[in-house]
Amino acid sequence: MPAIELNINDRPVRADVEPRVHLGDFLREAQHLTGTHLGCEHGVCGACTVLLDGEPVRSCITFAAACDKRHVRTIEGFDDDELMRRLRRSFSLHHALQCGYCTPGMLITALDIVRRFPDADEARIRLELSGNLCRCTGYVGIVNAIEAVLQDLKAHPLALTPTAPAVSAAASEITVRRTEPFETFTAANASSFAQNAAPPPVAAEGQSENQAATRRKGWTAVEDSFVVPFGLDQVWAFMGDLSLVAACLPGAELTENDGEAVKGKIAVKFGPMSASFAGAARLERDEGAHRAVMRGAGQDNISRSRANGDVTYALTGEDGGRQTRVAVTLEYMLQGPLAQFSRSGLVRDFIRRMIADFGARIAARLAGTEAPGPAPVRFNAGGLVWRVIRDRVRRLFGKGEQPKSKEWQ
Repeated sequence: MPAIELNINDRPVRADVEPRVHLGDFLREAQHLTGTHLGCEHGVCGACTVLLDGEPVRSCITFAAACDKRHVRTIEGFDDDELMRRLRRSFSLHHALQCGYCTPGMLITALDIVRRFPDADEARIRLELSGNLCRCTGYVGIVNAIEAVLQDLKAHPLALTPTAPAVSAAASEITVRRTEPFETFTAANASSFAQNAAPPPVAAEGQSENQAATRRKGWTAVEDSFVVPFGLDQVWAFMGDLSLVAACLPGAELTENDGEAVKGKIAVKFGPMSASFAGAARLERDEGAHRAVMRGAGQDNISRSRANGDVTYALTGEDGGRQTRVAVTLEYMLQGPLAQFSRSGLVRDFIRRMIADFGARIAARLAGTEAPGPAPVRFNAGGLVWRVIRDRVRRLFGKGEQPKSKEWQ
């Protein structure tokens, strides 16, 4: 078993753990920190939420071995935290807990909300709480408790500046829409939703685009690249045909296509979660720079989860023009029950595998050969997930192969 070193509640810990052990099990069984509750064990309910390097994560889907050299804070680690003391008192005053099972994760999420959104209104609070489930309270008391702490902080600010960067709700890039909780969102109104989505921030001089993207709070960015053995102009022309590109993306199906804007759906199954997003996207191409951005938005009418996403790809010729590298940046923001998956390291690795498979399909199309496996109508991520887990385990023992997501072979 590999040895890991991490800091838990300001206490250095060294332990041997099996690669398959999740952080939640490690905290409860090896460290006896039973304040972290395990509920669904699929990353859905949020009861197991802890802070990892200051950001909330689902400990039931985070491998303990992946937390080596990192800082973990559980609900037991806030005894001397003034902000958490105010939240606990407010939760009690506003009857924001009943059975108490979700409360540790709910309090940690509330702490994150208050730190990042000092001007949050009810709509913002409910949006940020969408990844934490409570089966007792109806959320009214929880929302009221957080609102009360926000108001109290304006009258009686903390002596110390919060460690998490604050984001004004008014200045936040994400617009919270005051709609009915279960409003039907179809491809018919998706185009306006996509057009109204906030554009990515412009990189300042000396700053990479990825660094600029990190300013979009609530968004997750994944970068990768692949190489196809064809010239730059040929690949650029291919990727300008949205119907051809969609055919290379497993689970995607177009219903409308006018060359620059499309409507359609994409079906994904990830573990216990199934989703079929209907929405719209628009392609913006810079012919001179061989760079393009696909901006899209959609909603899964099963879980009522919403997604905004930007896929940026930039092409550069290599090997004397005989091959082309496609650098891909995927930025996305999820709202609703599926939001808890957006920060998972496993999901990021899964996305990189998807990008590699996408590159393989493009190369196969250009070569006029069969793609490596047909693109199914409903894309089941199970196979890719197990490949990701296998590679992670092999790397832990020093036997992992070099990732192939950077180049198609």
